[in-house]
Amino acid sequence: MFAKNLTYYRLKRNMTKKDLAQACGVSAMAITNYEKGTRRPDMSVIQKMADVLQVNVSDFIASRCSGLTFHHGEFRKNSRLSVSRQEYIRAAVEEYFGRLFNVVDCLGMEALPDRPAGIHQLSCSGSCEEDAAALRQALHLPKDGPVTELISLLENAGFFVLEIDPEDHHFSGMNGTVNGYPYIVVNSSMNAMRKRSTIVHELAHIMFTDLGEDEETYATAVSGAFLIPQADLYRRLGLRRSRITRDFAAICRDYGISTYLLVKRASLNGIISHGLEQDFYIKANKAGWHSSEPSWIEQPETPSLFTQLVCRAVNEGELTIQKGAELLQLPYSAVADSCGLMEVM
Repeated sequence: MFAKNLTYYRLKRNMTKKDLAQACGVSAMAITNYEKGTRRPDMSVIQKMADVLQVNVSDFIASRCSGLTFHHGEFRKNSRLSVSRQEYIRAAVEEYFGRLFNVVDCLGMEALPDRPAGIHQLSCSGSCEEDAAALRQALHLPKDGPVTELISLLENAGFFVLEIDPEDHHFSGMNGTVNGYPYIVVNSSMNAMRKRSTIVHELAHIMFTDLGEDEETYATAVSGAFLIPQADLYRRLGLRRSRITRDFAAICRDYGISTYLLVKRASLNGIISHGLEQDFYIKANKAGWHSSEPSWIEQPETPSLFTQLVCRAVNEGELTIQKGAELLQLPYSAVADSCGLMEVM
């Protein structure tokens, strides 16, 4: 575990092997060997690396579940995300699941939902409306109406969802598999509406065999149609609008989407003109909405499966609260509170 943990914390600090080597007074080749596991540094070097990376020595030997098989998806085409940040995101995903599957090992695989059927089996029709409907059907959802508790829905259907902060706004999301289970990772610094649309974007990559030549644009279109279907647009907005009015915000709140997404969907479906769409973008961008749109979601969704597994393991005596806190990387008091008795009023 030392080698993987060292790599993870170096990438987390956005340091190259050369940077770390210089700071610790060793060669870059030594760092390479430490991370490959072909050499083990002495205690003085380990302490120096811990100080430079701002971690405890014990973090280097923190246990992870071994024997996990990862297949990481590609980052989005034309992404401006640096290679080092891409490496960090993959390392962060593996570090996260190394902790999560420690708990699964305690409880047994039956603690997880079955692996979802139909991965990479949906055929793309070329109509985002039809493909969004097929995606809803695959998840046993109604053909229209808001999708509430999206993350909980996916976690219970056998998809892992996790959030990480790569400290780089160029990253929004990625997908892959761990031991055959699909995962979706999103940037934790994004607002709640963008997280939801990104999750469905990555879900489209997971479920369809091929999204066409311009797959990123098409996955985004499917995501929008999934979150607010065409029938809902016409029902809530009517067939034609000449202005963007305050009821747009109410619709965004009901469907957990951004105003940008709703305006784009209204334009694509002929409800508003292209000129009105562009006028909205100009005004919204001037107001700073591009980076900090008002949140229409009062209680943002967060992944909860990992916490639920830890609480079950603690309450069944498979883990101590302290061990649970280490695995979740939360304070002891937070885990003790989560795993405590329910107060019945």
